[in-house]
Amino acid sequence: MTKSQPLVSLNEVSVKIAGETIIDKVSLTVNPGEIITLIGPNGAGKSTLIRAILGLLKITAGKIIKMPDLRIGYMPQRLHMDRTIPLNVKRFLNVWRSPQSIETYAALRQVSADHLIHRPMQSLSGGELQRVLLARALLRNPQLLVLDEPVQGVDLQGQTELYQLIKTIRTQYQCAVLMVSHDLHLVMSSTDHVICMNHHICCSGHPESVSNDPAYRELFGIEAVKSIALYAHHHDHHHDDSGNVIDHSGHSHG
Repeated sequence: MTKSQPLVSLNEVSVKIAGETIIDKVSLTVNPGEIITLIGPNGAGKSTLIRAILGLLKITAGKIIKMPDLRIGYMPQRLHMDRTIPLNVKRFLNVWRSPQSIETYAALRQVSADHLIHRPMQSLSGGELQRVLLARALLRNPQLLVLDEPVQGVDLQGQTELYQLIKTIRTQYQCAVLMVSHDLHLVMSSTDHVICMNHHICCSGHPESVSNDPAYRELFGIEAVKSIALYAHHHDHHHDDSGNVIDHSGHSHG
């Protein structure tokens, strides 16, 4: 596999839900071995874009091309689980195993969570749960890891550790990573490319260039106080309440 063979290519992809434009003409390419991070405010369409790439959501326009037989490991933003069902980590992971999967213990060891193998799922802390979900994503020996808010519910130190772990996994598995994050500050050293979204792609580039935006400095200050921030970007245009672009005449375009 060479860098000239993209794992996933999106060309002018749009998604409308109930008549509202959630994704507007998004084009991007995910190449082998690179880490791409999607940032943007709540409701910007980041998770919708992820679901479209996974084939969980039908696109309205454009085209998504995936490498044939591409193995994708997916870590969702939230785990919906009946907490009354007695289920330990090993049984939880075995539910998702297939004949092609790597061994459960090996996946847990990869994320430094092998000591949790017999623990009840209900007893896990936020950081422990995220590591188990990451181990689940590794079961398929993925060529592409798709991670939707992988540090959600994790304390600041745990977030830094998880981002470093993701970098290590990228190297060990030689896989690409496409992830969603609200926090450019913490993810900066763990990503190759940043894409800022607000229904469409507002800007993209290396994290250092994105961080030079005045809005990033504002984000950094908020993060330092609250450990979480919403990304706001200075554009040469504005958005209405639905995220549509407003031109200089004041008209919006969906």
